[in-house]
Amino acid sequence: MLTDLRIENFAIIQRLELSLQPGLAAFTGETGAGKSIILDAITAVVGGKADATFVRSGAERALVEATFRLPPESKPAIHEILQREDLLDDPDYLTLSREIRKEGRSTARVNGRTTSLSLARELGSYLVDIHGQSEHLSLLTVRQHLNLLDRYAAAQEAQEAYKAAYQRLLDVRRELAELRQAEQDAGRRTDLLSYQLDEIDSAALKPDEENDLRQERDRLANAENLATLAQQALNLLDEGGVEAPAAADLLGQIAQHLSGVERIDASRKTLAEQARTLAELSTDLALELRNYLESIEFNPRRLEQAEERLDLIHRIQRKYGGSVESALTFAEKARQDLEAIAHATERIAELETSEQTALKETARLASALSRIRHKAAEKLEKGVEGELNDLSMAGARFSVHFATEPDPRGLPLEDGQPVAFDATGFDRVEFLIAPNPGEGLKPLVKIASGGETSRLMLALKNVLTQADFVPTLIFDEIDQGIGGRVGVVVGEKLWQLGRRHEVLCVTHLPQLAAFGDQHYSVRKEVQEGRTSTQVCLLNDNQRLEELAQMMGSLSEASRTAARETLSAARKRASQLNQSTG
Repeated sequence: MLTDLRIENFAIIQRLELSLQPGLAAFTGETGAGKSIILDAITAVVGGKADATFVRSGAERALVEATFRLPPESKPAIHEILQREDLLDDPDYLTLSREIRKEGRSTARVNGRTTSLSLARELGSYLVDIHGQSEHLSLLTVRQHLNLLDRYAAAQEAQEAYKAAYQRLLDVRRELAELRQAEQDAGRRTDLLSYQLDEIDSAALKPDEENDLRQERDRLANAENLATLAQQALNLLDEGGVEAPAAADLLGQIAQHLSGVERIDASRKTLAEQARTLAELSTDLALELRNYLESIEFNPRRLEQAEERLDLIHRIQRKYGGSVESALTFAEKARQDLEAIAHATERIAELETSEQTALKETARLASALSRIRHKAAEKLEKGVEGELNDLSMAGARFSVHFATEPDPRGLPLEDGQPVAFDATGFDRVEFLIAPNPGEGLKPLVKIASGGETSRLMLALKNVLTQADFVPTLIFDEIDQGIGGRVGVVVGEKLWQLGRRHEVLCVTHLPQLAAFGDQHYSVRKEVQEGRTSTQVCLLNDNQRLEELAQMMGSLSEASRTAARETLSAARKRASQLNQSTG
């Protein structure tokens, strides 16, 4: 529901802040005071049209900010949208804002971050229905009619059974389509897969081979240099000459001298041991160097083979995923594909049988779901027409129109005719209305705006109250063309609607306003030569004065009438509450 609304420099509203409570909120005031401007601001914040004409004269920009508490029924869908756009902050609340600049440019924001207007409109469709502004009315979106009918029919169990069968049919058809396509390309694809598999298998790839080959290639390519360096090191270590004795000989002499030191000074035993260790290590090193020199291979042919092998490995890697592991995985997948192609004809026959079985089961469940909808539609039609009769629209007709579309690959009906279907079934549903006797039924989306439309929507909302998850309902001009007696009925129905929704209603009828859980007075004031709209939440005494003024000039008689009207509304609300509670 809408919990907080802040408006700045919007038309004649300089600054307005409202904190709203659940239930029915009535907005009253003289014509032109700015009641509808508040609704225009809410329309703008949920993605409606807004242009520079809404910016208050002399201001640089207009700003509307609305905070909503998310309804449990719609929270998963709203969270999915916010997570998709990385905009989810508080899981229980959502803030929408709209900034309109005097040059005409506007900016929409969700939870403080700039977004597209279409996203604000998408989120707003879950939060607010504004009756009198058809672009923000969920009931005027045909695709919503089937959803509302299903929720009204409490058809969840039948829906889930149908959707499971529908998904099984899709899975069978998807696999069947893939196999049929593969069968058409079988010859070409078999040749390609066989060639690719043979190429990888012939390479006899090993996971660690590339690294070993690279090391071997480096040794072979640098054999001469390696031999020279190793020989020079051996010469210095073990061979030496007259002028430059070998390092091993020198280390031996050092060990002898320090052994003498040890015999005289036992505290220097460690020095002698270190010297002997160095002498022994030099001998071992010399042996290792001779073995290494003997192992150095001058083999141009082997070098060429290593280069060719590495080139083959790199070529296979480039073609099949960039690594030996990915090439081996590709080969395994190719084997599986060849196996599948070999058995495709047999599998296709199995799937064709499964498709017919799944098609019949899906059709059976779709028909069962359709019967539930038709039964609920009859009840819905009677309920709405009864509500319209209460609202002084006797003779108005309401109908739920069902249609199907032929499709040769569709679900077979009982008469054998195949029809198009999707995840919702084969029914195409649209609400039709004939507001006046003698008129033909017309699509609900094409009805005229105004008070009559608002009463139509009120009737629908009352009947669909448990099926309709939009939490905030706004009614403008709902009292147009009706008198006090019908106003009481409208007030009752709006109050009842307020038990399940937050309802904001702009009205000129005191009989209707008396049912408000909150009553706001909207007035124009002139301050420092500028006109500005002011909104005040009325206490009990102020409310009586407002209702009395709505009945005519203030007098003791009008005050008494206002007191009686308010008392009657409260008494009726209490009776309604007891009968439903």
